[in-house]
Amino acid sequence: MQTPITDLDEKESTVNPTTYAALYGPYQPPRRRPHRGQAVVTVLAGMLWAVTFASLALLTFVVGMAALWGAADGTPVGDLVLTFFGIIIGAAAVLAALAFAPGVRRLAPASRLLLLGALACPVPTVYAIMVWARIV
Repeated sequence: MQTPITDLDEKESTVNPTTYAALYGPYQPPRRRPHRGQAVVTVLAGMLWAVTFASLALLTFVVGMAALWGAADGTPVGDLVLTFFGIIIGAAAVLAALAFAPGVRRLAPASRLLLLGALACPVPTVYAIMVWARIV
C-alpha cells in the first residue's frame, strides 16, 4: 500500500514562476527613493557628530595628560578620571534613553541622528574651545 504524498513530505508547495508572472507581472524589487532633504540632513548630522567626537577626543587627551602628570607628581588623580568618565557615561546614557523615546523613534534615522547630535554637540564643544583657549 502506498502512502499519500503530503505537502510536508516530498512535494514542496511553490508557485510556478510563469503563473506568478502571468498573475502579478514580473517581479520588481521595491524602489526606495530618498527624500529630497535626506542627504542634507545626513551631512549635517555627520558634521555635528564629527565636531562632538573631536571635542571629546581633545578633552579626553587633556584629562589623560593631566592625570599622567599628576600621577608622575604623586598626586591622586582617580577622582579626576572617574568624574570625567562618569560624566561621559551619564551623557551617553541620557542620549541613549532619548533615542529610544517613542516620539524620537518615529523620526527618520537621519533626523534622529541630527536631533541627538544637536543635543550632544554644544557642551563638549564649548568646553573644548575653553580648554583650547587656555592651552594656546
